[in-house]
Amino acid sequence: MAEHCGPNEFAVREISVHAQGSFAAFLRKIEDAIGRLTSFFERTRYDYTRFNYIGEWHSHPSFVPEPSSRDDASMRKIVADPEVGAHFVVLLIVKLDAAADLVATAHTYLPNGEKHRAVVKLG
Repeated sequence: MAEHCGPNEFAVREISVHAQGSFAAFLRKIEDAIGRLTSFFERTRYDYTRFNYIGEWHSHPSFVPEPSSRDDASMRKIVADPEVGAHFVVLLIVKLDAAADLVATAHTYLPNGEKHRAVVKLG
């Protein structure tokens, strides 16, 4: 979940972690996230224009932090879902490099099928 801080600028304020998955895949269960989303929206007083769901994140500990074709398909499915009602979604992929520094990429997906690299500022 993120805060809209300015034109095309968002700050991640809260994340949810799902423990199900395997070496090369994770299992996204919306049921697990509903409680976290509800709590976040209550704390932010349902100010959806300022605070909202921004997308998904996961790690690629053994691979480059770039979206796979499966990642792309999953994100396009989310942003195209009329029940989600998103104008865009972001996929953040993280990993630790050999020096144990966090490396991250982010990609914005639009309902028309476009995908754009986003800028990630860590810290």
